[in-house]
Amino acid sequence: MSKRWSSRLHLTVVPLAVLAQLGCGSGADSSEQAVAAPPTHYMTHRPWGVLVAGREWGRVSGVAIDPNGRDVWAFERCGGDDCVASDDPTVLHFSGGGSLLNSLGADMFVRPHGMYIDRDGNVWVTDGRLAREAELQANPDAARKGNQVVKFSPTGEVLLVIGTPGQAGEPPAALNEPNDVIVAPNGEVLVAEGHSGMSGPGRISRFSADGAYLGSFGEFGEGPGQFRVPHALAFDSQGRLFVADRGNSRIQVFDSSYQFVTEWRQFGRPNDMFIDANDVMYVLDSESGDERNPGMRRGVYIGSARDGTVTNFIEPHVSTGEGDAEFGTMGEGVAVDAMGNVFVGEVSIRGMTMFMPM
Repeated sequence: MSKRWSSRLHLTVVPLAVLAQLGCGSGADSSEQAVAAPPTHYMTHRPWGVLVAGREWGRVSGVAIDPNGRDVWAFERCGGDDCVASDDPTVLHFSGGGSLLNSLGADMFVRPHGMYIDRDGNVWVTDGRLAREAELQANPDAARKGNQVVKFSPTGEVLLVIGTPGQAGEPPAALNEPNDVIVAPNGEVLVAEGHSGMSGPGRISRFSADGAYLGSFGEFGEGPGQFRVPHALAFDSQGRLFVADRGNSRIQVFDSSYQFVTEWRQFGRPNDMFIDANDVMYVLDSESGDERNPGMRRGVYIGSARDGTVTNFIEPHVSTGEGDAEFGTMGEGVAVDAMGNVFVGEVSIRGMTMFMPM
């Protein structure tokens, strides 16, 4: 066993009774499904991934799987929670075994956030905010970064920039706190904007493949089609859009024309989602608890994107440092490789975790 995994291993065992407490969607009762098909158990490998000598993991909010189904990409915050004063590369490409293959995106971002890999292996990332006044006073050069979406080739060539780096505003001239980016089945590029749960924007902006602005939908609020922190985006096999509406503690589902279909609250307070080719959905929750979304649990919810049934659950880590001791801690980005290994980018305990099915 590799040294990087041997120090912290534990088995995640999910009692069947727990699933009944998690809630289910419009499909069959989750406890009945669990009896017919017992939940998968996962072995936890942490820390996962080896950085270059002298570099430490920071917060990781973006995680994606390469089109080869094995390699893992991570969007890391320069050893801390931002890259304002750092010129470290932030986009990290690992083999499935955790070896660093390549890194790119040095000295380009303020706060790395969302990540998406398209079918051609191009890497899309979002820079989630501008440098603050105090940060600019200490690092004036940071004024040229922030509030942008960047598309890289697999080798690091910048192919497209959406938004004006260093500015906040309305598209097409600028973006406002872009959380995530995804390419739709029809080739459109969707950008989820608005990270503040206290004010807007709360919208999804649409762009053509070459970056031309096509319009936006959604607004700040709590109703159907409104958002309070649209934190992550995913598509299912039917071409339906799933939005992790974190500030409203729900997932909203839209049809291929971006018309509201339904909302699901049984997957917790979602930070990120991954939907595989069979419409198995993995939803990561790091915020539920008495203060936000009481009655739900932090962890990784696993279920069906077809009917919203919850079928499995990965327990949160025991908190250390910045985590919440009572409710545990879980990360902010999630992706699943072709073998079913679940990769989580951590923000409280930092770095990467792999949950391996047994």
